[in-house]
Amino acid sequence: MKTTIKLEELGLFILGIYLFSLLNYEWWWFLALILAPDLSMLGYIFGNKSGAFSYNFFHHKGIAVLVYFSGIYFKIEILQLAGIILFSHAAMDRIFGYGLKYTTGFKDTHLGEIGKNNTI
Repeated sequence: MKTTIKLEELGLFILGIYLFSLLNYEWWWFLALILAPDLSMLGYIFGNKSGAFSYNFFHHKGIAVLVYFSGIYFKIEILQLAGIILFSHAAMDRIFGYGLKYTTGFKDTHLGEIGKNNTI
């Protein structure tokens, strides 16, 4: 994975931490919830297509931003929290080379095959 992209994702992860610090939640909430989006992998129980859809839905930064700004607009702090967790988790995954999934299998991502040296 290229260092530049890792640094960009690290910056986005730090942004997520900063945005979390603006909320009225204890820090342990961030630590407790940061891996929650990975529950979306349960979609793979129903096959690669369902798995890729559910995984990608909960790891898409655009959806995370939409949830976050919905929370700001409607003044619902738990929506802001959900958006921050989704966004931060997606950035963290990208740092480690886990991208959005193709329907051909869990290891096939937009960043390359998981576990191969050819990931970005």
